[in-house]
Amino acid sequence: MTAKDKIEIQGVKLALSHPHSTDVQWIGQQEILKQILACWLVVNERDLPLTPRIVGVPGIGKTALGTAAAAFRRQELYIYQCTADTRPEDLLITPVLADNGRIAYHASPLVTAMIRGAVCILDEGNRMNEKSWASLAPLLDHRRYVESIVAGITIAAHPDFRCAVTMNQDESTFEIPDYILSRLQPTLTMGFPNAADEMAILKYHLPFCAAELLDMTVEFLQRAHALKLDFSTRDGINLLRYAVKLMAQDSTHPLAADAAWREALEKCLGSEALDLERMAMTRAASLGGQALPMGFADFFFDPRDPLRPDFQEVEDIDAGEDYLFDDEELDANDFDDEEPPDEDDDCRSP
Repeated sequence: MTAKDKIEIQGVKLALSHPHSTDVQWIGQQEILKQILACWLVVNERDLPLTPRIVGVPGIGKTALGTAAAAFRRQELYIYQCTADTRPEDLLITPVLADNGRIAYHASPLVTAMIRGAVCILDEGNRMNEKSWASLAPLLDHRRYVESIVAGITIAAHPDFRCAVTMNQDESTFEIPDYILSRLQPTLTMGFPNAADEMAILKYHLPFCAAELLDMTVEFLQRAHALKLDFSTRDGINLLRYAVKLMAQDSTHPLAADAAWREALEKCLGSEALDLERMAMTRAASLGGQALPMGFADFFFDPRDPLRPDFQEVEDIDAGEDYLFDDEELDANDFDDEEPPDEDDDCRSP
């Protein structure tokens, strides 16, 4: 360990973490890249950088966005993977037993970024519990420091320190308290790439992949995006890697591209992915119906309800009858033959 990997703060020696490689190319969606870079700008000596939260489905490229932003700013990058059992000492300074039997202190990627004036990405932050988030509260506001109870020191953030938090949109996460969310602003929402960008991303990661496989994958992903299914570009990369390996496995009897792709799709994403439309309908039905209300009246009236404001009596094509009377058409004259009740009849209940 070199002198560059160690530092002494308030009499405590810390071993620093190693930076993450920033060798990544950002493809498409330039607007959200500009947004995160704007969050990290400082426009006045009294101004402070923001700590945005990047929200999107798993595998859409949230961490890659932070990596690309760090590379654009030419700063070192540190990534901390948040989990449900992350403790405050994991986030800050961890004591470990050294060879000589003494306690040594290791700075986390986050604290190392604070000390070195680098960028830190807190990955999947909404998987972390409130106790750990509470330890970061003074870092995420105007104070910009953390306190390590384990090491007994306070660490101030370098003026060039920048941070962002990625969050997945799924149910296997903690609810972050409001006092933390108020410090993680603004929210940058990542959407799915368009077809051209998705193709460029796949080619960047898999330059050796056959064009036929790439075309099938992009078509599949774009259909999935249109149906609001959460299959991501990462899913496409994984199924393509498997399809390529299947085709290369037996050079004497190579598997056809379409057969290899279909098998890879099923093994990577499940048999349901073979029929996207049915999958979308099944998921919609599990949420309470196959279709969402399209207008205000749909919340309160059935389409056949005469009280509906936009009700129109239309002919039922299948039954040949109108919606108002499903069983039998009635004529007003049918009621004329009824005999009026006898005036002497007592209609009161006994």
